[in-house]
Amino acid sequence: MDLPWLDLAWLALGWFAYAALHSLLAALTVKAWVTRRWPRFAPTYRLAYNVIAFVLLLPLLWATWAIPGDWLWRWTGLAGWLANGLALAALAGFWFSSTGYDMGEFLGTRALQARRRDAGEHDGLRISTLHRYVRHPWYALGLLLIWTRDMNAPFLVSAAAITLYFVIGSRLEERKLEAHFGAAYRDYVKKVPGLFPLPWKTLSPAEADLLMQRSVERLVEGSGHRQHEL
Repeated sequence: MDLPWLDLAWLALGWFAYAALHSLLAALTVKAWVTRRWPRFAPTYRLAYNVIAFVLLLPLLWATWAIPGDWLWRWTGLAGWLANGLALAALAGFWFSSTGYDMGEFLGTRALQARRRDAGEHDGLRISTLHRYVRHPWYALGLLLIWTRDMNAPFLVSAAAITLYFVIGSRLEERKLEAHFGAAYRDYVKKVPGLFPLPWKTLSPAEADLLMQRSVERLVEGSGHRQHEL
């Protein structure tokens, strides 16, 4: 079967546009601008951000399945059992790690209920069990889930695009976190790998608690400075 090169190019461009918009809307400068320009919309910003991200993701996923293409490789036999076992472990990891997040904060429902006056970040540094081994456990689990699937050309384009975005997006996210939490987050970065766990780079529960305490102190100090300026 001939590869639908034009369809694949549009798929890749779609992922690029999605990643660019997703990162732009997550930027602190954009959130601050929204807060100044439309303060009444600020409490809804995080929830709207998630809704937009989900809705725009649907046509890309549909295209990944709809574009025809012969299989480049398929996991069969023992490799198939291993691949599916790893995928199930990744799904279990998503469920387990969700307890380490403030899901109300993550989804945006808490900001809406509290009628916050700004669209900025309000969650403290959270170092769950998986965060002690890798800084971005959901990205790491997502990569494991993606690359244990059978691959044809459109799946490969999407997998490569998502992987690239996870790598770049994690760097952009860490810039925000460092600006937010300061030295506490820089120390966290030094001690824990980003996307791929390394046995010799982990945090103990006591070390994680100390870093989270330092991040809270940083937020309290920043809040005090802002109030003093007002």
